[in-house]
Amino acid sequence: MTLKECKKEDKMDREFQRKFKFEGSINVLTQMMVDPTATEKRGGAKNLPLRRGEILDVIQFTNQEQILCRNSQRKYGYVPRAVMLPL
Repeated sequence: MTLKECKKEDKMDREFQRKFKFEGSINVLTQMMVDPTATEKRGGAKNLPLRRGEILDVIQFTNQEQILCRNSQRKYGYVPRAVMLPL
């Protein structure tokens, strides 16, 4: 990883912590897959865009309806639990 990529990731992590009021270090709890039969959705203000079959890193189990996740492009957002499958 180059220095430029490392700085970009650090900036994205800081923005995530500010936007979601997340304190502490960012740890991946597990990985889950978006249901291949789910409809694809665009992301919103705090929602992550969904692609069928995509594998996401779970950062936090927030409540019964949503999970805070990170995708392969290091973007963060909420994802409905109903469309997530364990690996």
